[in-house]
Amino acid sequence: MLGKRIQIDDESWSQLRLMAHERMMTFQELADEAFADLLKKHGHPIDLRAALRKSTGASAEVVPLRRKTKPKSAGKSAHKA
Repeated sequence: MLGKRIQIDDESWSQLRLMAHERMMTFQELADEAFADLLKKHGHPIDLRAALRKSTGASAEVVPLRRKTKPKSAGKSAHKA
């Protein structure tokens, strides 16, 4: 993961630390949430899945894949008497 250094004034840092403590989050989790909200606000995709959906256009339909089912065993009865 890429690391960058930023400067935050003392008052903002105090409020961020308090918010992180109240929400039981790390500063990194707060930063991740804030940057995701900022990207979303300005219409930028947050992750690869969102980027792919955006690139297909608004009319793209999401089709869920079928889950693989296990074959039923022949030895068990389908109903009980």
